[in-house]
Amino acid sequence: MAGALNKVMGGEAGSVALLQVLADNSFDSVLITDASADGRIIYANKAFKKLTGHDPAAVIGKTPRILQGPGTDAKVIARLSSALKSGGKFEGRAINYKKDGTPFIMYWRVLPIKTGRKITAWVAIQREGASI
Repeated sequence: MAGALNKVMGGEAGSVALLQVLADNSFDSVLITDASADGRIIYANKAFKKLTGHDPAAVIGKTPRILQGPGTDAKVIARLSSALKSGGKFEGRAINYKKDGTPFIMYWRVLPIKTGRKITAWVAIQREGASI
């Protein structure tokens, strides 16, 4: 697929521009973290602000733990941590918290971004579930 995208989009820069448009205009929240142990946020789209109330520019350099609170299920977070350590993907749901403290159920999928065999970042696709 990457080869076809590069060809149609006029190379790697065009493919990156296409992916930027997709992420920026997704109905789902998209959050990208670096591959460090802390998992610092390097990108959040507009839908992330709609979902959480956090401005994308304000969360750069922070960790997704800003969304967790007293109702967040530690077992789900442990499962996420285990998946990240093993380089696998994760899918789950948990109670998270908006910037104003309002709890909500978040469904999310976390996938590694790889360059060759090396994980360079993680992408999380998130959406709100039923109200609490």
